[in-house]
Amino acid sequence: MSNAKNAPEPQGTVEPEYQLWEPIDTDMAGVFTGISAEDQAYRDRARAFVQEEVRPVIAGIWDRAEYPLNLAVRLGELDLLRDGVSVPGFPEQSLLAASLTTMELARGDGSVATIVGVQGGLALRSVASCGSDAQKERWLEPLARGTELGAFALTEPTHGSDSVSLETRAVAVEDGYEITGNKKWIGSGSVGQLAVVWARGDDGQVQGFLVPQDAEGYHAKTIEGKVSLRGIWQAEIELAGVRVREEDRMPGARSFKDTARILQATRLGVAWAALGQATAVYETSVHYAKQRVQFGRPLAASQIVQARLAEMLSQLTTLQSLLMSLTRAEERGELSGPGASLGKYTATRTARDMARNARDLLGGNGILLENRVARHFADIEALHTYEGTETVQALIIGRDITGVSAFA
Repeated sequence: MSNAKNAPEPQGTVEPEYQLWEPIDTDMAGVFTGISAEDQAYRDRARAFVQEEVRPVIAGIWDRAEYPLNLAVRLGELDLLRDGVSVPGFPEQSLLAASLTTMELARGDGSVATIVGVQGGLALRSVASCGSDAQKERWLEPLARGTELGAFALTEPTHGSDSVSLETRAVAVEDGYEITGNKKWIGSGSVGQLAVVWARGDDGQVQGFLVPQDAEGYHAKTIEGKVSLRGIWQAEIELAGVRVREEDRMPGARSFKDTARILQATRLGVAWAALGQATAVYETSVHYAKQRVQFGRPLAASQIVQARLAEMLSQLTTLQSLLMSLTRAEERGELSGPGASLGKYTATRTARDMARNARDLLGGNGILLENRVARHFADIEALHTYEGTETVQALIIGRDITGVSAFA
């Protein structure tokens, strides 16, 4: 009896609750030193939004594959939805401010950052860059505020990377156009109010049209079964003879060059989103290594763990330096298309590698949604593909290096 009373309590049977979300100062090289107060304010607001409003709910949203429309509205209320697009009545947002915003939102969740990429980077930017004065007056403010959602309908079921070959047609009819075709992977295409539809006109050129999502003949089905970006809904869309008015055609969208101009403007944003997700998996790895005890000591006391963390910080610093340099070039109007591709190519490849390393470092806990890494690990796979796959980016860069096109 006395032996039972004096027996030691079992040790190690209750796992601690890990604290993995606290931001870490990752700017060892001082890359972000000296950014303006206005740019810093956007970054701080985005970080506060992530910590206070995204963090408590995002694992459940991702698990249930819900579209957090309330968070989309909040992004508009906080003026975090524009991706740097100028809108009358809103303060100017620099390219760097938009980039830092994207980075911080992606640090919280890939789907949340993608909502901004679709709404601000693609739909809003299309109207602002290619729309008529009347179209801008109708759509810019509600899209910027998030009171109405927009989609960017370019990709087709058989034309993903080969989007220049799109087959959707816009045939001129009395008082407007009739649009027929199919689109796929269209963010917000089944839950919004507006779709910016890209179709080939009678002249064979790609043109842009503003199509209400409740238009007759517009049929959208949410794509289910995704294992990546589960917090934003993407759609397959059938355009079955959708009629639009002449005034619904964007006058500044006259060829695929205009479409490509929108895409190039967002490519650097995708790279910043990759940096945000890379930051998240690095932070999580550092926190976990300090808190997780194995063999009687924290993982952080292991030489191999410290070497892996050092490698991740080196990769992160490389991305910070590269993207800041490319962004400054874009602000000066000097960034080329291949330069933007280099940013996207490098950032998503690096983030992918860091997520793999982080997942492994967390062991079995690395596959739990509550521990951040699994979510980012999956979401980076989509980031690596959209806005131009790794192979497409490599061919753009390679063509610039050699002067020879290797596109099939």
